[in-house]
Amino acid sequence: MRIIVYGSLRRNQGNSHWMTNGQWLGDHVISGYELYDLGHYPAVIPGVGTVYCEVYRIDSSTLAELDALRTKSGEYKRALINTPYGGAWMYVYQRPVAGLRQLKGGDWLKRADEP
Repeated sequence: MRIIVYGSLRRNQGNSHWMTNGQWLGDHVISGYELYDLGHYPAVIPGVGTVYCEVYRIDSSTLAELDALRTKSGEYKRALINTPYGGAWMYVYQRPVAGLRQLKGGDWLKRADEP
């Protein structure tokens, strides 16, 4: 199975250790989504923007660990997204984003460059 990561799970980010057993397949840009800054990690929701991400092949135990990390509190829900590498799961934010800073450039790695 494959997963799309767009923030703290990306290479050289704070939670990238979760992807240690994954196989990096490549970078990807998804359209139809917006990226928001939650502080230590981001949120993606359906919208009119684009989001820069990475696609990995992972095993079922890694997916279960990520589900426990991301979906247990209801903060995120997994959605299946088409990529050049095949369908991949992506965690989509489920809470309101009013008042959060939108990263209009769509790249978590460049968040410091955005107003």
